[in-house]
Amino acid sequence: VSGSVPDDWDVATSAPPEQVVALFPGSTWENRFGTVTVQTDDGLVEVTTFRSESAYRDARHPGDVRWGASLTDDLDRRDFTINAMAWVPPGPLLDPHGGQADLAARVLRAVGDPDERLGEDALRLLRAARFAATLDLTIEPATAAAVRRHAANAGRLSGERVRDELVRMLRAPVPSRAIGLLEDLTLLPVVLPELAALRGVEQGKLLGGDAFDHSLRTADALPASDPVLRLAGLLHDIGKAPTAADGHFIGHEGVGATLAEARLRQLAFPGATVERVAHLIRHHMVLYSSDWTDAAVRRFLRRVGADQVDDLLALRRADTAASAGPETRDAAADELSRRLALVRQNAALAVTDLAIDGNELMAECGMTPGPRIGRALAHLLETVTDDPSLNTRDHLLTEARKWLGGDAAQRSEPGPTSGNH
Repeated sequence: VSGSVPDDWDVATSAPPEQVVALFPGSTWENRFGTVTVQTDDGLVEVTTFRSESAYRDARHPGDVRWGASLTDDLDRRDFTINAMAWVPPGPLLDPHGGQADLAARVLRAVGDPDERLGEDALRLLRAARFAATLDLTIEPATAAAVRRHAANAGRLSGERVRDELVRMLRAPVPSRAIGLLEDLTLLPVVLPELAALRGVEQGKLLGGDAFDHSLRTADALPASDPVLRLAGLLHDIGKAPTAADGHFIGHEGVGATLAEARLRQLAFPGATVERVAHLIRHHMVLYSSDWTDAAVRRFLRRVGADQVDDLLALRRADTAASAGPETRDAAADELSRRLALVRQNAALAVTDLAIDGNELMAECGMTPGPRIGRALAHLLETVTDDPSLNTRDHLLTEARKWLGGDAAQRSEPGPTSGNH
């Protein structure tokens, strides 16, 4: 596409993989599709042998791969015409399927028979939506119809394949275009059914639309540089469909976090990503009030996590923009952000921030290793949350001894007898 800078170059050759490996010491050949990874001064280059393929099995892999095809034969097996062009230096562009004309007309068209091309490899179904959305193309009607006919095959893709396509969509300038196309092409119920279920879930937002429209606007309002944060924005309300009752969605944040965690694990997202998204969804309904004390702000910071609070505020602002318009300021988020900046300067947010540790407690208070150490440190952390100036070694030891005395007394009290039940 005019003005786009390619991320990499695909090189094709008539040489079999063994010959390519021999020509480039240090190169690697790790798959059965003839792709050799060559190390160059400018980075890695993938070199693939011209090949032809037999009928595909499982809507993903060809039953047999054969070397020795011509370049034209190799292009015939590509997915879309815009991907079925090649340049043989110094000659002209080889374009047997009209890819240049389709690019000029901004059309995405399958190579040859669309049912055959899209039925071969289910990943092409998702790629159709991504290419059309990110390159601003219109999917040719016969190709779009074939995507819809084969949409169920996307359910046979590995989680990793679906995940990678979704992340690419979320990196686009306007991710809602790709997600909207997934819905239009009937792919969304297959790959993200929890999000698809939001269509028709009405809610009283100033900008109108249903919960699905709102979710797309929220993702768009978050930065393209952070696709995981956009993923949280896209999924933040998926708990609304199962909790909808009389125009209310009580507890949807907790339900949504659980649903998101299960889906993202199925899609093989890294554990840290799953936890981050679920955590943000679980806390996205925080309702800040100006009458919060500094201790309340510190407790909020501890609960959300200092490493997550900025993301949560970004999600809140995006949620507000998706509800009332991009120019709308979230005054509560702004005020909370200001107060957080003040209180986090000297706040103890974890037991590791305390002026003493478990070893000192054992040495100074005669304690032995066990659960009471953790309970004592938790009590001390709560104490300095109320008043950070108390986070000194002397005060914490005094407070620990006082707490230990009360804890011991409480533990020695007789429990209720059966007659009290």
